[in-house]
Amino acid sequence: MNPILAWGLGVVEAVQRFFGPKMLVPMEILSFLGSEFFAFAVLPFLYWCIDRRKGAKIGIVIIFSGFVNSWLKMLFMQPRPYDLAPELGLAREDSPGLPSGHSQTSVTFWGLMLSVLPKTPGRVLLILVPLLVGISRLYLGVHFPTDVLAGWAVGAVIVVLANLLEPKLKALFGNMGLRFQLILAAAVAILMNFLLPSGTMLSGIFLGCAVGFALTGEKLRFDANGTAVQKILRYIIGDGIAALVYIVPKLILGEDLASGQPLVRFIRYAILGIWISFGAPWCFTRMKLMKLEEQKESGEPGELDEPPVA
Repeated sequence: MNPILAWGLGVVEAVQRFFGPKMLVPMEILSFLGSEFFAFAVLPFLYWCIDRRKGAKIGIVIIFSGFVNSWLKMLFMQPRPYDLAPELGLAREDSPGLPSGHSQTSVTFWGLMLSVLPKTPGRVLLILVPLLVGISRLYLGVHFPTDVLAGWAVGAVIVVLANLLEPKLKALFGNMGLRFQLILAAAVAILMNFLLPSGTMLSGIFLGCAVGFALTGEKLRFDANGTAVQKILRYIIGDGIAALVYIVPKLILGEDLASGQPLVRFIRYAILGIWISFGAPWCFTRMKLMKLEEQKESGEPGELDEPPVA
């Protein structure tokens, strides 16, 4: 056995022995905090109810981080601890282990949230949550310590690159018309499918979100502020319909076709992405749960079918 993996098995065993069997449920909860499902549950609220621009940026970077993680897993094809020592497996995953996706997502998400949260709480969460998520992944026996360390490192690199490249990308897209933005979104989605044919969920939701963000920036620059009741209704209605978009195709087409057929999965997630990024805000403005930025400035209704005046 690879000596590094053998050492990692010893660490996993030591972590499980230290915390004991009664910590299984708490560790599963901590693990969820580093999942893409957690990020995708929080990001619509950030986008619809806190800050449109920051929500769009963080959403795209999280999708990109997920793609990078999946691609690296396929590249390294490293086993998980329970593949070598089945008794250590307190949970199961359906992908290779290196790098840890939960560890990477936790660093990426909370690193980007520094631009949203107050400085001190943001820094505490950036340190504390990835640390707890990493420990939970070791405890559950689904990752070696090296997987966790690699996930933290890749997440940190993505956060740094996102912050460094943001001004240049803003300038680039600011000078690019809507048509070219849509063409670029489609080209990137095709490239993602080429590099990771099994990852049509990520390429689909990227395409849907990128198209929706482009349309929103051109025609629906909404103001995410509002009353507490408006924000709660936005989240309940928006996430409720998103859940239907996710579930109904499975009920109609069946699990094997809806989730197992790459093209169908791509279309499902593309529709989900465009609903979150454009469809939901459009509905909120029609339902008077949200105003456009120009409405906030002028106090008069704006036209949804024309680009707001910058």
